[in-house]
Amino acid sequence: MAQAIERVATVRPVSEEEATGRVAEIFADIKRTKGLERVPNFWRVLATHPEHLDMIWSRLKTLMHPDAVGRQSPLDARTREIIALAVSAANGCTYCINSHTTALRKLGVDTETLGEILAIVALFCTTNALADAYQVQPDVLPPLD
Repeated sequence: MAQAIERVATVRPVSEEEATGRVAEIFADIKRTKGLERVPNFWRVLATHPEHLDMIWSRLKTLMHPDAVGRQSPLDARTREIIALAVSAANGCTYCINSHTTALRKLGVDTETLGEILAIVALFCTTNALADAYQVQPDVLPPLD
């Protein structure tokens, strides 16, 4: 009888053991930059298309780990992760919600703060939907530089 293979995506993720070349380099960079012992499933799945892996990792590393590329962000790590969690919750991405909640917990965010973040997300998902549904004409506009 064949042993069932755990399915984690619509494609077979690239294991760390089989990664070679640029994929192996990126996997090592992900673990080093994020301080992880293993490469998360998201990156292993993207590795099925190495150019996509490279592009997404480069963007994420630049924006979410700016110090790793010698860049200084005007946003601190906690704010960046709060934005990532808010967008992930609004988009309904379970994988990303878990990933960014984990990152926020590592940054010291407690359950009460997580609840406040998600309450604000829920509030603005509601007010955005209402403004769109009523087709409200914007009348509070930011200043032009």
